[in-house]
Amino acid sequence: MKNHFLSILKVGIACFITLTSIHGQAQTSYPNKPIKLVVPFPPGGLIDNVARLITPALSAELGQTIVVENKPGAGGNLGAAEVAKATPDGYTLLMASPPLSISPALYKNLPYNPSSIEPIAIFGQLPNVLLVNPDSGINSVAELVKRAKANPGKMNYASNGNGTSLNLSAEMLKSQAGIYVVHIPYRGSALANVALVSKDVDFMFDNLPPALGLIKGNKLKALAVTTSTRNPALPQVPTMQEAGFPNFQVAAYFGIAAPKGLPQDIVSKLQNSIQKAVAQKEVTDSLVKLGATVDFMNATKSAEFIKADSQRWQKVVDYAKIELD
Repeated sequence: MKNHFLSILKVGIACFITLTSIHGQAQTSYPNKPIKLVVPFPPGGLIDNVARLITPALSAELGQTIVVENKPGAGGNLGAAEVAKATPDGYTLLMASPPLSISPALYKNLPYNPSSIEPIAIFGQLPNVLLVNPDSGINSVAELVKRAKANPGKMNYASNGNGTSLNLSAEMLKSQAGIYVVHIPYRGSALANVALVSKDVDFMFDNLPPALGLIKGNKLKALAVTTSTRNPALPQVPTMQEAGFPNFQVAAYFGIAAPKGLPQDIVSKLQNSIQKAVAQKEVTDSLVKLGATVDFMNATKSAEFIKADSQRWQKVVDYAKIELD
Protein backbone atom coordinates (compact mmCIF):
# COMPACT_ATOMS: atom_id res chain seq x y z
CA MET A 1 0.00 0.00 0.00
CA LYS A 2 2.81 2.34 0.93
CA ASN A 3 4.66 1.66 -2.33
CA HIS A 4 1.42 2.16 -4.30
CA PHE A 5 0.86 5.53 -2.60
CA LEU A 6 4.43 6.61 -3.35
CA SER A 7 3.97 5.61 -6.99
CA ILE A 8 0.81 7.72 -7.27
CA LEU A 9 2.57 10.63 -5.56
CA LYS A 10 5.51 10.42 -7.98
CA VAL A 11 3.15 10.37 -10.97
CA GLY A 12 1.29 13.38 -9.58
CA ILE A 13 4.51 15.34 -9.05
CA ALA A 14 5.69 14.45 -12.54
CA CYS A 15 2.39 15.63 -14.05
CA PHE A 16 2.57 18.87 -12.07
CA ILE A 17 6.12 19.52 -13.25
CA THR A 18 5.13 18.75 -16.86
CA LEU A 19 2.08 21.06 -16.76
CA THR A 20 4.12 23.82 -15.15
CA SER A 21 6.77 23.44 -17.81
CA ILE A 22 4.18 23.54 -20.61
CA HIS A 23 2.56 26.66 -19.09
CA GLY A 24 5.95 28.32 -18.77
CA GLN A 25 6.77 27.51 -22.38
CA ALA A 26 3.40 28.91 -23.52
CA GLN A 27 4.07 32.12 -21.66
CA THR A 28 7.62 32.56 -22.89
CA SER A 29 6.74 31.62 -26.50
CA TYR A 30 4.49 34.66 -26.91
CA PRO A 31 3.66 35.55 -29.58
CA ASN A 32 3.05 32.34 -31.51
CA LYS A 33 0.29 33.60 -33.81
CA PRO A 34 -0.65 36.91 -35.52
CA ILE A 35 -1.55 39.89 -33.31
CA LYS A 36 -4.52 42.16 -34.04
CA LEU A 37 -3.98 45.89 -33.48
CA VAL A 38 -7.33 47.69 -33.38
CA VAL A 39 -7.29 51.29 -34.64
CA PRO A 40 -10.53 52.94 -33.45
CA PHE A 41 -10.59 55.41 -36.37
CA PRO A 42 -10.93 55.20 -40.16
CA PRO A 43 -7.96 54.52 -42.45
CA GLY A 44 -5.86 57.51 -43.46
CA GLY A 45 -6.13 59.54 -40.27
CA LEU A 46 -3.30 60.46 -37.90
CA ILE A 47 -3.69 57.52 -35.49
CA ASP A 48 -4.07 55.04 -38.36
CA ASN A 49 -0.96 56.44 -40.06
CA VAL A 50 1.08 56.11 -36.86
CA ALA A 51 -0.16 52.54 -36.37
CA ARG A 52 0.90 51.55 -39.88
CA LEU A 53 4.20 53.36 -39.42
CA ILE A 54 5.22 51.41 -36.31
CA THR A 55 3.78 47.94 -37.05
CA PRO A 56 6.49 46.75 -39.48
CA ALA A 57 9.23 47.50 -36.94
CA LEU A 58 7.19 46.07 -34.06
CA SER A 59 6.39 42.92 -36.06
CA ALA A 60 10.10 42.41 -36.65
CA GLU A 61 10.87 42.83 -32.95
CA LEU A 62 8.17 40.37 -31.89
CA GLY A 63 8.81 37.93 -34.75
CA GLN A 64 5.12 37.79 -35.57
CA THR A 65 2.66 39.43 -37.99
CA ILE A 66 0.62 42.37 -36.69
CA VAL A 67 -2.67 42.92 -38.50
CA VAL A 68 -4.06 46.47 -38.30
CA GLU A 69 -7.86 46.44 -38.07
CA ASN A 70 -9.79 49.71 -38.34
CA LYS A 71 -12.92 49.85 -36.20
CA PRO A 72 -14.16 53.46 -36.26
CA GLY A 73 -17.25 54.84 -34.58
CA ALA A 74 -18.49 56.81 -31.56
CA GLY A 75 -15.36 58.92 -31.27
CA GLY A 76 -13.07 55.93 -30.91
CA ASN A 77 -15.27 54.14 -28.39
CA LEU A 78 -16.33 51.19 -30.56
CA GLY A 79 -12.76 50.05 -31.12
CA ALA A 80 -11.91 50.55 -27.47
CA ALA A 81 -14.97 48.50 -26.46
CA GLU A 82 -13.85 45.60 -28.66
CA VAL A 83 -10.45 45.52 -27.02
CA ALA A 84 -11.86 45.98 -23.50
CA LYS A 85 -13.96 42.83 -23.96
CA ALA A 86 -11.20 40.73 -25.58
CA THR A 87 -9.25 37.96 -23.85
CA PRO A 88 -6.17 39.45 -22.12
CA ASP A 89 -3.65 37.23 -23.89
CA GLY A 90 -1.69 39.79 -25.91
CA TYR A 91 -3.28 38.93 -29.25
CA THR A 92 -5.76 41.83 -29.30
CA LEU A 93 -4.25 45.28 -28.77
CA LEU A 94 -5.51 48.84 -29.09
CA MET A 95 -3.88 51.86 -30.68
CA ALA A 96 -4.08 54.21 -27.71
CA SER A 97 -4.95 57.87 -28.27
CA PRO A 98 -6.71 60.83 -26.53
CA PRO A 99 -10.23 59.31 -26.48
CA LEU A 100 -8.97 57.02 -23.70
CA SER A 101 -8.60 60.21 -21.62
CA ILE A 102 -11.51 62.25 -22.98
CA SER A 103 -14.35 59.74 -23.39
CA PRO A 104 -14.84 58.84 -19.70
CA ALA A 105 -15.50 62.53 -18.96
CA LEU A 106 -17.56 63.16 -22.07
CA TYR A 107 -19.89 60.18 -22.53
CA LYS A 108 -22.53 59.31 -19.99
CA ASN A 109 -23.02 55.83 -21.51
CA LEU A 110 -19.67 54.42 -22.59
CA PRO A 111 -19.86 50.99 -24.29
CA TYR A 112 -16.99 49.77 -22.10
CA ASN A 113 -15.55 50.19 -18.63
CA PRO A 114 -12.46 52.46 -18.82
CA SER A 115 -10.75 50.36 -16.16
CA SER A 116 -10.97 47.35 -18.53
CA ILE A 117 -8.18 48.81 -20.69
CA GLU A 118 -4.61 49.28 -19.53
CA PRO A 119 -1.81 51.04 -21.44
CA ILE A 120 1.31 49.09 -22.39
CA ALA A 121 3.31 52.09 -23.59
CA ILE A 122 2.98 55.62 -24.92
CA PHE A 123 5.69 56.44 -27.42
CA GLY A 124 4.89 59.84 -28.87
CA GLN A 125 3.00 63.09 -28.47
CA LEU A 126 1.75 65.77 -30.83
CA PRO A 127 0.54 69.24 -29.91
CA ASN A 128 -2.55 70.98 -31.07
CA VAL A 129 -1.78 74.42 -32.45
CA LEU A 130 -3.78 77.65 -32.01
CA LEU A 131 -4.42 79.21 -35.42
CA VAL A 132 -5.71 82.51 -36.79
CA ASN A 133 -5.92 84.00 -40.26
CA PRO A 134 -2.75 86.02 -41.06
CA ASP A 135 -4.97 88.98 -42.03
CA SER A 136 -6.67 89.06 -38.64
CA GLY A 137 -4.13 91.46 -37.15
CA ILE A 138 -3.77 89.06 -34.20
CA ASN A 139 -0.14 88.17 -33.51
CA SER A 140 -0.22 86.56 -30.07
CA VAL A 141 -2.48 84.68 -27.67
CA ALA A 142 -2.67 87.82 -25.52
CA GLU A 143 -3.98 89.83 -28.48
CA LEU A 144 -6.58 87.14 -29.26
CA VAL A 145 -7.79 87.13 -25.64
CA LYS A 146 -7.87 90.94 -25.52
CA ARG A 147 -10.02 91.11 -28.66
CA ALA A 148 -12.37 88.40 -27.39
CA LYS A 149 -12.84 90.21 -24.07
CA ALA A 150 -13.60 93.43 -25.92
CA ASN A 151 -16.22 91.64 -28.06
CA PRO A 152 -17.97 89.05 -25.89
CA GLY A 153 -20.03 86.62 -27.95
CA LYS A 154 -19.07 88.24 -31.25
CA MET A 155 -16.03 86.09 -32.03
CA ASN A 156 -16.18 82.41 -32.95
CA TYR A 157 -13.96 79.38 -33.30
CA ALA A 158 -14.09 76.31 -35.52
CA SER A 159 -13.53 72.66 -34.60
CA ASN A 160 -13.89 69.22 -36.13
CA GLY A 161 -16.94 68.44 -33.99
CA ASN A 162 -18.37 68.41 -30.48
CA GLY A 163 -16.29 66.64 -27.86
CA THR A 164 -13.07 66.40 -29.88
CA SER A 165 -9.72 67.54 -28.52
CA LEU A 166 -9.88 70.54 -30.88
CA ASN A 167 -13.23 71.60 -29.45
CA LEU A 168 -12.11 70.97 -25.88
CA SER A 169 -8.79 72.80 -26.39
CA ALA A 170 -10.76 75.94 -27.24
CA GLU A 171 -13.03 75.38 -24.24
CA MET A 172 -9.92 75.06 -22.08
CA LEU A 173 -8.78 78.46 -23.39
CA LYS A 174 -12.21 79.93 -22.69
CA SER A 175 -12.20 78.62 -19.12
CA GLN A 176 -8.68 79.81 -18.34
CA ALA A 177 -8.89 83.17 -20.14
CA GLY A 178 -12.43 84.03 -19.03
CA ILE A 179 -13.67 84.76 -22.56
CA TYR A 180 -16.97 84.08 -24.31
CA VAL A 181 -16.69 82.96 -27.94
CA VAL A 182 -19.09 80.87 -30.06
CA HIS A 183 -18.31 77.33 -31.19
CA ILE A 184 -18.92 76.40 -34.84
CA PRO A 185 -18.37 72.66 -35.44
CA TYR A 186 -17.46 71.32 -38.89
CA ARG A 187 -17.29 67.82 -40.35
CA GLY A 188 -13.55 67.39 -39.91
CA SER A 189 -10.63 69.72 -39.38
CA ALA A 190 -10.03 70.13 -43.13
CA LEU A 191 -13.36 71.96 -43.53
CA ALA A 192 -12.66 73.96 -40.35
CA ASN A 193 -9.31 75.00 -41.84
CA VAL A 194 -11.04 76.13 -45.04
CA ALA A 195 -13.41 78.25 -42.96
CA LEU A 196 -10.49 79.89 -41.15
CA VAL A 197 -8.57 80.53 -44.38
CA SER A 198 -11.78 82.04 -45.83
CA LYS A 199 -12.21 84.23 -42.71
CA ASP A 200 -15.58 82.67 -41.87
CA VAL A 201 -14.33 82.02 -38.33
CA ASP A 202 -11.87 83.84 -36.07
CA PHE A 203 -9.63 81.05 -34.75
CA MET A 204 -9.32 77.33 -34.15
CA PHE A 205 -7.11 74.66 -32.63
CA ASP A 206 -5.91 71.91 -34.94
CA ASN A 207 -3.60 68.89 -34.73
CA LEU A 208 -0.17 69.96 -35.88
CA PRO A 209 0.36 67.60 -38.90
CA PRO A 210 -2.58 68.78 -41.06
CA ALA A 211 -1.90 72.42 -40.14
CA LEU A 212 1.83 72.46 -40.92
CA GLY A 213 1.47 72.97 -44.66
CA LEU A 214 -1.00 75.82 -44.19
CA ILE A 215 1.27 77.48 -41.62
CA LYS A 216 4.38 77.19 -43.76
CA GLY A 217 2.42 78.38 -46.81
CA ASN A 218 1.34 81.49 -44.86
CA LYS A 219 -2.32 80.55 -45.21
CA LEU A 220 -2.70 80.37 -41.42
CA LYS A 221 -0.74 81.86 -38.53
CA ALA A 222 0.28 79.76 -35.51
CA LEU A 223 0.00 81.59 -32.19
CA ALA A 224 0.97 78.76 -29.82
CA VAL A 225 1.33 75.01 -29.42
CA THR A 226 -0.46 73.20 -26.62
CA THR A 227 2.29 70.90 -25.31
CA SER A 228 4.50 71.95 -22.40
CA THR A 229 7.55 72.28 -24.66
CA ARG A 230 8.02 73.91 -28.07
CA ASN A 231 7.74 71.69 -31.11
CA PRO A 232 10.79 71.14 -33.36
CA ALA A 233 8.64 71.66 -36.45
CA LEU A 234 7.70 75.17 -35.25
CA PRO A 235 10.56 76.22 -32.97
CA GLN A 236 9.65 79.91 -33.14
CA VAL A 237 6.07 79.32 -31.92
CA PRO A 238 5.64 79.56 -28.11
CA THR A 239 3.72 77.14 -25.93
CA MET A 240 0.43 78.14 -24.37
CA GLN A 241 2.24 78.06 -21.03
CA GLU A 242 4.81 80.55 -22.32
CA ALA A 243 1.93 82.64 -23.66
CA GLY A 244 0.58 83.16 -20.15
CA PHE A 245 -1.46 80.03 -19.37
CA PRO A 246 0.64 77.90 -17.00
CA ASN A 247 -2.05 75.22 -16.60
CA PHE A 248 -2.71 74.80 -20.31
CA GLN A 249 -1.48 71.44 -21.59
CA VAL A 250 -2.92 69.31 -24.38
CA ALA A 251 -1.11 66.50 -26.13
CA ALA A 252 -2.43 64.18 -28.82
CA TYR A 253 -0.58 61.10 -27.63
CA PHE A 254 -0.29 57.70 -29.23
CA GLY A 255 0.70 54.33 -27.87
CA ILE A 256 -0.53 50.78 -27.40
CA ALA A 257 -2.98 49.42 -24.83
CA ALA A 258 -4.51 46.03 -24.04
CA PRO A 259 -7.38 44.41 -22.15
CA LYS A 260 -6.80 44.57 -18.41
CA GLY A 261 -5.23 41.47 -16.91
CA LEU A 262 -2.43 40.86 -19.39
CA PRO A 263 0.25 38.60 -17.82
CA GLN A 264 3.24 40.63 -16.68
CA ASP A 265 5.72 38.74 -18.83
CA ILE A 266 3.69 39.63 -21.94
CA VAL A 267 3.42 43.26 -20.81
CA SER A 268 7.21 43.35 -20.42
CA LYS A 269 7.82 41.75 -23.82
CA LEU A 270 5.47 44.15 -25.59
CA GLN A 271 6.84 47.13 -23.70
CA ASN A 272 10.46 46.30 -24.57
CA SER A 273 9.59 45.53 -28.20
CA ILE A 274 7.70 48.82 -28.62
CA GLN A 275 10.63 50.75 -27.16
CA LYS A 276 13.08 49.05 -29.53
CA ALA A 277 10.80 49.57 -32.54
CA VAL A 278 10.35 53.27 -31.86
CA ALA A 279 14.10 53.70 -31.34
CA GLN A 280 14.78 52.59 -34.91
CA LYS A 281 16.00 55.61 -36.88
CA GLU A 282 13.49 55.21 -39.69
CA VAL A 283 10.57 55.10 -37.26
CA THR A 284 11.86 58.01 -35.15
CA ASP A 285 12.54 60.14 -38.23
CA SER A 286 9.05 59.45 -39.61
CA LEU A 287 7.38 60.41 -36.33
CA VAL A 288 9.43 63.61 -36.06
CA LYS A 289 8.50 64.45 -39.66
CA LEU A 290 4.86 64.29 -38.58
CA GLY A 291 5.66 66.90 -35.96
CA ALA A 292 5.67 64.42 -33.08
CA THR A 293 7.90 64.35 -30.05
CA VAL A 294 9.16 60.80 -29.50
CA ASP A 295 8.90 60.17 -25.78
CA PHE A 296 8.68 56.55 -24.59
CA MET A 297 6.73 55.84 -21.40
CA ASN A 298 6.41 52.38 -19.88
CA ALA A 299 3.11 50.92 -18.66
CA THR A 300 3.28 52.58 -15.23
CA LYS A 301 4.22 56.01 -16.57
CA SER A 302 1.61 55.71 -19.34
CA ALA A 303 -1.14 54.97 -16.81
CA GLU A 304 -0.10 57.99 -14.73
CA PHE A 305 -0.06 60.19 -17.84
CA ILE A 306 -3.54 59.10 -18.95
CA LYS A 307 -4.94 59.57 -15.43
CA ALA A 308 -3.60 63.15 -15.25
CA ASP A 309 -4.87 63.84 -18.77
CA SER A 310 -8.33 62.53 -17.83
CA GLN A 311 -8.47 64.84 -14.82
CA ARG A 312 -7.61 67.87 -17.01
CA TRP A 313 -10.34 67.00 -19.49
CA GLN A 314 -12.90 66.37 -16.75
CA LYS A 315 -12.46 69.97 -15.59
CA VAL A 316 -12.92 71.29 -19.12
CA VAL A 317 -15.99 69.13 -19.80
CA ASP A 318 -17.55 70.22 -16.49
CA TYR A 319 -16.86 73.89 -17.34
CA ALA A 320 -18.27 73.62 -20.86
CA LYS A 321 -21.20 71.45 -19.71
CA ILE A 322 -20.67 69.03 -22.60
CA GLU A 323 -22.25 65.58 -22.37
CA LEU A 324 -22.62 63.09 -25.21
CA ASP A 325 -24.70 59.92 -25.39
